[in-house]
Amino acid sequence: MAELLKPLILQRADPCIYKHSDGYYYFTASVPLYDRIELRRAKTIDGLVDAQTVDAWRKPDTGPYSELVWAPEIHFNKDPQTGESAWYIYFAAAPSREIKYNLFQHRMYCIRNCHANPLEGTWEFMGQVDSGIDTFCLDATTFEHKGVLYYVWAQKDVAIEGNSNIYIAPMETPWQLGGEPVMLTKPEFEWEIRGFWVNEGPSIVKRNGRIFLSYSASATDENYAMGLLWIDDNADLLNPANWTKAREPVLCSDIPNKIFGPGHNSFTYAEDGDTVMLVYHARTYTEIEGDPLWNPDRHTFVKPLRWDDQGMPVFGKPSLIE
Repeated sequence: MAELLKPLILQRADPCIYKHSDGYYYFTASVPLYDRIELRRAKTIDGLVDAQTVDAWRKPDTGPYSELVWAPEIHFNKDPQTGESAWYIYFAAAPSREIKYNLFQHRMYCIRNCHANPLEGTWEFMGQVDSGIDTFCLDATTFEHKGVLYYVWAQKDVAIEGNSNIYIAPMETPWQLGGEPVMLTKPEFEWEIRGFWVNEGPSIVKRNGRIFLSYSASATDENYAMGLLWIDDNADLLNPANWTKAREPVLCSDIPNKIFGPGHNSFTYAEDGDTVMLVYHARTYTEIEGDPLWNPDRHTFVKPLRWDDQGMPVFGKPSLIE
């Protein structure tokens, strides 16, 4: 019997939960004021709710990354150049609220912490993660596959209609790309272009001989929904022809149960170390007053991801644990 789901953490959008080898879960997300990067950790996913929060980084008052800190993600990555591992947080920030190409002017940045516990030690600003394309970008994630560290993110191409597409590139270091960006998906289906033409918020999970890439599309209201790409894990990840894209969304608003605009997810693992957990945000109402950007009520939800007989993920409804 399905169980009705409640938010895990209130007013935390773009949630990222990372389960580390030290047995702790690390959590970060966009905070309502978009002015800092907040971290917390706990031994269980439920323990994150009441865990102490620490500010890893605060935006400066002026400069190229002094506004609208969006969607931080925390990863423990090995530097391909030195072989040394450290904590990295990737985030988007803007120099101002100026609009160009009908978009904010965000770029991607990275901070690093070499302490075993990222809630301690010092976070070092590593600078911009430069894709070589000087346009609006956001929502980066990283993953390692067959000894290569990959960077996946969303970015505007002025030659393509829409707000953002999703790209992949290998990394030379955890804060520098080591190859040309390759576009994997752009907004093209009706459900991806409601309000805004958007593909953003990529996240990676590996299972059953495949690599799955989830992403989010459309405006961040009740039209926000999640899509899916996948590839055989022995294929060339940098060849877009090797990726398959689902034509229909895999997670969207559940109107009867009042869960709206699920998206910008991450994946983690349950305490058993094997069950994949889907982490995402959603609202519980649609009557947003003013600019949706400043509405704080996108809450963090977590539920188990299921799998079908063909080894494909089954996302179900955002309101239910099936």
